[in-house]
Amino acid sequence: MGKRTSVHFIGIGGIGMSALARWFLARKWAVFGSDMAQGKITLDLKKQGLKVKIGHKKTNLRPKTDLVIYNSAIPKDNPELKEARKRRIPIFSFSEALGELTRHYETFAVAGAHGKSTTTSLLALVLLKARWDPTVIVGTKLKEFTPPADGSNFRMGKSNTLVLEADEWKGAFLHYSPTYAIITNIDKEHLDYYKNFSNVKKTFLKFIGNMRPCGILVVNRNNKDLYALRPQIQKIAKQRHTKVVWYSIEQSSPSLVVKLKKNLSIPGAHNLSNALAVYTLARQLNINEKVILSALKRYHGAWRRFEFRGKLKYKILNTEYFIPVYDDYAHHPTEITATFQAFREKFPKSHIICVFQPHQAKRLKLLFKEFTRAFKDADTLLLLPVYKVAGRDKISSRYDSRALAEKIKGAIYLSSPGKLSKVIHSAVIHNSRFNIHDFVLVMMGAGTIVEETDKLLHE
Repeated sequence: MGKRTSVHFIGIGGIGMSALARWFLARKWAVFGSDMAQGKITLDLKKQGLKVKIGHKKTNLRPKTDLVIYNSAIPKDNPELKEARKRRIPIFSFSEALGELTRHYETFAVAGAHGKSTTTSLLALVLLKARWDPTVIVGTKLKEFTPPADGSNFRMGKSNTLVLEADEWKGAFLHYSPTYAIITNIDKEHLDYYKNFSNVKKTFLKFIGNMRPCGILVVNRNNKDLYALRPQIQKIAKQRHTKVVWYSIEQSSPSLVVKLKKNLSIPGAHNLSNALAVYTLARQLNINEKVILSALKRYHGAWRRFEFRGKLKYKILNTEYFIPVYDDYAHHPTEITATFQAFREKFPKSHIICVFQPHQAKRLKLLFKEFTRAFKDADTLLLLPVYKVAGRDKISSRYDSRALAEKIKGAIYLSSPGKLSKVIHSAVIHNSRFNIHDFVLVMMGAGTIVEETDKLLHE
């Protein structure tokens, strides 16, 4: 890819795609792209000098396009893809292109059903503090990486080290060849593609098998499904001469756990576990403990991960009150449960109001029972209609947000987010036994709910 000069991204507004586009921009390529809709990411890319078209049509491809990279969610009959094939332009999916990068760098990959973005971010900051000067591609925005001003999903380093978030959807991470890897956990995720949990497990084992010889694999012993694969993991590791290191909060020394807690500003047992994974790998690389802890202390959370967005103002009996508002990306029952545990840790006595937008109808259907149990720590739950993923979704009335609300005691279904402010206000009045200062609002989901947060805060 290095000899070419012009690249076009189809679906450039995705969090991963935009990070890869920034890599090409940093390498002085002419970068162009398109997306179905204008958004914060596409606007930021335009400010950085990328040419982004809204809408997909064959004329978006420049005459001298040398390479085309497409988002894996793009349908095969996309007009830009068809035009690229017609012109015999080299075409790569996002994961194929990223896979090519991993073969030119000493790569660190963070995989797992949950916790990838946070763990990748923590690892990147540790390596940066240790002066490894890594290039970083992550599925969130870090305030430590700029531009844009509110943080970036990409950092260009000067070394031969690459840190990336390894997504398992559609087997994307099977294209990667890391030397070092962390697996945070495995779970019943992306079943729209994998069909069953057995296929998920097999794919993670294949990922381990694709590691470069003589690497280091750090794995979560506390995830029972992952630990159950220990015999297979050890067999693969022996063949690849990979060193396997298991980490566990329960089996770590109490003094180490205290140190990690003291230096970690983000709450939650899951985040403590993520930090331990990074600590474990860093120590294997002989990085000084003081350097590790100092880097962890620098981390104050990422975009849409327990992110404080501002305060919602209400006037009750001529007195103004302000409710803290948080955004969180949690969209799987396991993530939702862990996120609420973290909120309870930070706000033990507060009344938590959660607005949740389910992401992907197939996920909601396949894990419907798990979703009904995931919100037990929410005091007030408001459910928005399912975010329909283009090309992947057909919503069933038996497994939609209204049906979920009927199964969760006290949950409220809203057919439109337009009345959110009034309903939240009513929830505060209804629970007037709480001091107004003891309310917290959590906007949760992986879809467009972040836009509703913006609207609420600007009303």
